[in-house]
Amino acid sequence: MAGVSAAAALEARQRDPHAAIVMGRSALRAARSVGDAGEASVAERAIGLSLRELHDFDGALRHLRRAVRIAEQAGSGRLAALARVSLAFVLSNTGRHAEALRTVNAALPELRGVDADYARMQRGLVLHYLCRYDEAQREYNWAIDAARRDGDKLGEARARNNRGLLRAYTGGLRAADEDFDRAAALYRDLDQELAVADVRWNAGISASRAGDVPRALTMFAEAEREYRRLEVPRPALLINRLELLVSVPLLEEARAAADRALAELGKSLVLARSEALFYRARIALMEDDLELAVRLAVLARKGFRREKREVWEVGARHLELRAAYLSGDRSRGLCTAMARVASRLDELGWRMAGLEARVDAALIARELGDERRALVELTAAGAARRGGPAAHRVQGWYAEALRRDLEGNARGAQLALRRGLVLLDEYRVSLGAAELRALSGAQGKALALEGLRSAVASGHAGRVLSWAESWRAGALRMTPARPPEDSGLADALAELRAVTSDIDVALSAGKPTAALRQRQLRGEQRVRELTRQTSGGGAVDRVPAVRDLAWALEDAALVEYLDFEGALLAVVVAGGRASLHRLGPVEGAVREIRLLRFALHRLVTLPEQVDKTAVRAGAEHAASLLDRRLLVPLRGRLDGRALVLAPTGMLGGLPWAALPGCRGRSVTVVPSATVWLRAASSSRVPHDRAVLAAGPRLPAAPTEIAAIRPLAGEASVLVGDAATVDAVASAMDGAPLAHVAAHGSFRADNPLFSALELADGPLTVYDLERLRTPPARVVLSACDSGLSAVRPGDELMGFTAALLGLGTRTLVAPVVPVPAETTTPLMVDLHRRLGEGQTPAVALAGAQEAYAGDGDLAFAASVGFLCFGA
Repeated sequence: MAGVSAAAALEARQRDPHAAIVMGRSALRAARSVGDAGEASVAERAIGLSLRELHDFDGALRHLRRAVRIAEQAGSGRLAALARVSLAFVLSNTGRHAEALRTVNAALPELRGVDADYARMQRGLVLHYLCRYDEAQREYNWAIDAARRDGDKLGEARARNNRGLLRAYTGGLRAADEDFDRAAALYRDLDQELAVADVRWNAGISASRAGDVPRALTMFAEAEREYRRLEVPRPALLINRLELLVSVPLLEEARAAADRALAELGKSLVLARSEALFYRARIALMEDDLELAVRLAVLARKGFRREKREVWEVGARHLELRAAYLSGDRSRGLCTAMARVASRLDELGWRMAGLEARVDAALIARELGDERRALVELTAAGAARRGGPAAHRVQGWYAEALRRDLEGNARGAQLALRRGLVLLDEYRVSLGAAELRALSGAQGKALALEGLRSAVASGHAGRVLSWAESWRAGALRMTPARPPEDSGLADALAELRAVTSDIDVALSAGKPTAALRQRQLRGEQRVRELTRQTSGGGAVDRVPAVRDLAWALEDAALVEYLDFEGALLAVVVAGGRASLHRLGPVEGAVREIRLLRFALHRLVTLPEQVDKTAVRAGAEHAASLLDRRLLVPLRGRLDGRALVLAPTGMLGGLPWAALPGCRGRSVTVVPSATVWLRAASSSRVPHDRAVLAAGPRLPAAPTEIAAIRPLAGEASVLVGDAATVDAVASAMDGAPLAHVAAHGSFRADNPLFSALELADGPLTVYDLERLRTPPARVVLSACDSGLSAVRPGDELMGFTAALLGLGTRTLVAPVVPVPAETTTPLMVDLHRRLGEGQTPAVALAGAQEAYAGDGDLAFAASVGFLCFGA
């Protein structure tokens, strides 16, 4: 490093901070050896700024203060001022904004020309941190104009990157992207790779604020790969991702990320820590943990106050007030405080939070009887429906609906609510990934419940059904989007399968698996990231009218169950008309489902020699209670009819065939009436070759496949080593029938990694989503493979949702553990009946009725299977 100058080290800090530190230290040694104080000051500054890039803020401050001191001792006002500007930058990074502003203001009188322009840009950054956005933008504009005039590409790139981020947070999203594009181009010209990654990350923040989730995720992933390649830590960037995760909302992942950020961010990263507390409070609020939300919001607010970041402080105050509102506070004081916070959030550029606070203030005022105040707040909030990101417009339509309703315009209110839900559907379609579409349904809860509340009050069954369908399982009404072939997803899934197989081998050999499980977690995260980057598009199935359903049902009956404010409702469509029924509290049904599932599980798992009489009686009792709750009150509408059941999410996992009213009867279970009608109307003609596959470590599976083979017509049979994930998935693509007998696992923590175990590892929901044409009929003889995770809006996640969403007409699968040895006769009888031309639901009911009488184990195994779809 002989002969390296301090200026070269300074220039290299954003290209390779590790190398810049080495260069700076070499220059510092050389400067000391010859007594060159000016060179030593610049070298200290280069080291300090490089350490800042590596998030070593204590080290950065130490070297930058040393740079100021050395320059002052040498009598160089210019170098001391430049060191102060850099010091101010790092002081702001650590939350000491007032000191940072004093420091940069003290430096400005000593600087001229390009040096002064650089200082103005850094002053703008300090003002930016202080949320003095107008002043910050003026400084950035000055710095950009000056840099362009002087041909200073580096100065222009830095100022544009900073101005772009400011614009992203204050609503100028298109202008922000223009700044980022120009900054990235300039940094590339200057070979500043780390700076390009920083710009890419900031562009991800802008995309997140615009609601473009796939693009935001893509930008974040690209930037992270670059940071890893350059070995540059960016722990504070966990916070930027948090905002995106909360907006979808990916709550479980957001909670884990927030907790990780709070654990990892040191005291020097006070800005990031306060923001982590803020987002963790938001997550707690969304999860109805109001006590935790308030505690964390107070801590965040105090942190923001110390840091003099007003907009964040007001945002944290909003979280406290919203927690009070959700806990039942309806006081005038809360209403006034909420309205004041809403106005301040609007003024400071936090439009979405301002909208939420304004609507909350209006709802409190309405409940207090203060219609004038409510109308003022709702009118202001309703204006958001005319422009901006989709989330803003959806909230604006909600406010407009509330305003119209308050003025007595019930029809106009209903139209506004529907406009909001249609807009939300358009946004959700753009997300592409089924996971994001399903989870983003939570954003429509307020609109759907307001519409449903009005419909229930009217007592009109058709309106209730229409409003229930407008929000229920909305992701499954959308045209599926497949990831591009070159996305790397296939390789990522193959790598994940290999790691899973290595874990199984290690477990069998009694070897440690901790390192392998870390690789597995990283692999799963990679798969999620790649899938989420899929861009969307396509259509959304319209909600059918009662007459359309009645025509398609013919002599069958549709029962759609609803969880409405803790009460269980049912809409029955049968004989050409719809009726509304009230069935009592939901919690009773939930308790009885747990009892039934527990008893069935005991029947399957207890040793054969144990007397199961009491357990069987318990199962029969729970099934009888559920029958009296869910079906008996509807008997007059259902007698003698085949059933299409659309259960609300609280009834998920119910083995309907165990209920007396369903035994021996054609029963189809569907996520929604809309999904059923699409499946029932499907005219897709697949190829004529079925696929029969058996997984490993299940001795009964090849036997089951061999027994089914003569009944399935022309078929591809995949057993043993031939039953790999790629081979089975390829054979399933477009098949008329796919039957898979394998070990199954349901992942409640991440339903899309629910899996069927095949020869080379797990076939997951992600693998199914890559099919071009799904099989028309699917039978999964695998434990729990019919289970789904349920998210707000009765959105399902699992094999059922994946296959029905892709276009599979019928799925037969169990929602309880089933022993393969016991279910083989049931499966053989099912296929025999299908071969005779019976519909899947009729064939399954007949097979269950014939087999359930063969003892307790046979009963438990058979009633666990459901027919999903059409």
